[in-house]
Amino acid sequence: MRRRRVQKNTVMPDAKYSSKLVQRFVNMVMVSGKKSMAERIVYSAMDQAALKVNNPDALAMFQKAVDNIRPLVEVKSRRVGGATYQVPIEIRQDRGVFLALKWLRDFARTRPGKPMDERLMDEIVLAFQGQGSAVKKKEDMHRMAEANQAFSHYRW
Repeated sequence: MRRRRVQKNTVMPDAKYSSKLVQRFVNMVMVSGKKSMAERIVYSAMDQAALKVNNPDALAMFQKAVDNIRPLVEVKSRRVGGATYQVPIEIRQDRGVFLALKWLRDFARTRPGKPMDERLMDEIVLAFQGQGSAVKKKEDMHRMAEANQAFSHYRW
């Protein structure tokens, strides 16, 4: 080993739900260091989403939405003898959660018209129901990995 292992950055649980997952999402939604604004947006979106689907537990609903989005495999480009292959690779749990939260945030940001908390609420509700852009992205990623399964022997 030439370099030392990078130390994992640990996230403290958030104030309202005592959840590290929610705190990671708040940090991801945050723009220009405005954490209190990001917390207000995320908490508002989670509360509204829980009301919309008549689920009293907003945290459990959010976790289920993230699980519905979390991919299990992804494809990575590998160059072998002048050809580039899309090689399917299994994803570690923390990377899968990162991708799920990132897609949730990005698809909420691209929705037009409403305030951010409402756009985020819509994406969370759709993800909870197994629909929406983020779930479609996960299914596309899985389909791509399935189609390139013949190249899985190039994994290293």
